[in-house]
Order: sequence, then structure tokens, then C-alpha cells
Amino acid sequence: MSELYEFDWSSIPGALPLLGKGLLITFEVTLTAIVVGIVWGTLLAIARISASKPLGFAAATYVNLFRSVPLVMVILWFYLIVPQVLKSIFGEGIADIRLASALCAFALFEAAYYSEIIRAGIQSVPRGQVSAAYALGLTHAQTMRLVILPQAFRNMLPLLLTQAIILFQDTSLVYVIGLSDFFGTAYKVGDRDGRLVELLLFAGLIYFIFCFSASQIVRRLQRRYAQ
Repeated sequence: MSELYEFDWSSIPGALPLLGKGLLITFEVTLTAIVVGIVWGTLLAIARISASKPLGFAAATYVNLFRSVPLVMVILWFYLIVPQVLKSIFGEGIADIRLASALCAFALFEAAYYSEIIRAGIQSVPRGQVSAAYALGLTHAQTMRLVILPQAFRNMLPLLLTQAIILFQDTSLVYVIGLSDFFGTAYKVGDRDGRLVELLLFAGLIYFIFCFSASQIVRRLQRRYAQ
């Protein structure tokens, strides 16, 4: 009979500084993708519902392209493309090509998903609000900025946060380009110390704590908006 696996958690305390650095990289990728994704996604959503057919077609093509390709493939694409672009602009002065590639890949990829959420939020605003804004003399840009978008973001806030949770989990895919995020660091330390099971279980626990806490916030927001 095979022997039962004996757990040994002693390597985790000594690995906490490295894991902390990896977690910071995970948060950096996540927050950058959220901010850039929402800003770029808002512009894409506005373009998709605009009266300009070429603009709407270009935005729809972008969104459909990124939503039809696996994220891990996009990460690999940008890892092959971004370094060449950055080196041609800045020379050899880029500190971390892997991080720059991951930031670009996640930000542009998530923008496609945020765009659909934001477009649905904009279309959920009653048309009467738009007519009232025009009656007050507001331009289309002012109506979008002062009337439609504030209400749209309020309606879609739970969905935006849910997408952020998914994004936080997906950042673990940067291991394919060797970036030492939280998951990648846990895997490397566990493999080095011969305690891969313990380190991956610990990493899973940390992911669970963050994601479960965020999901509870989303539930509270959904109940509040449902009232």
C-alpha cells in the first residue's frame, strides 16, 4: 500500500516575503486591467451605439475578436509583440518586459468584456432621460457624460465587480510567460522546496479569501439596488 502524504507547512512562513511580492504583481495587473479596461471599454461601448457605422463596425470587430480568442493565447501574443514594440521605442531600457506584456494583454482583453457590460448599462437607461437632457439644451456629449453614464455605471456596478473578480482569478495565467505573480511564485517556491501541494493549497486559500470577500460585496450591492 502507498504511504499517506504527510503535509509539511513549514516552508510557507519563510516564503511569505516572496509570496507578498507576487501578490503585489497580481494586484498591479488586476488594477491596471480594471482601470484601462473600463476607460477603453466605455469608449468602445459608446462607439458601438454611435450613429457612425464605420466607428461601430471597428468597435464591434475589436470586441468580437478579443471575446473569441482564449486569454492565454492573447497573453502569448502580446509577449511576442510588445517587447519588440517597446524596444523599438525605448531601446533596452524596459525593466520588466514580462510585466509590460501582461499589463497590455489584460487591459486590452478585459476592455472587450467591460465594453459589453457598459453597453448594456447605457442601453438600460430610459430613453426619456435622454429626451429630457436634450430638452434642457445639453449636447450629446454632455448628455452622455452627465446623465447617461452616471446612471449606467450605477446599474452595472455589480457586474463590473463580478468581472473584476474573474479578472483577479485569470491573472494566474501569466505563468505561461514566466511572470512571478502570486500563483507563479507559489508554484516555484513549492517546486523548489518539494512542497508543491502545500504551497498550491495555500495559494488557493488566499484566492478564495479575496474572491469570496469580493463576492459578498457584490451580493450586498445587488440587494441594495434591488430594493
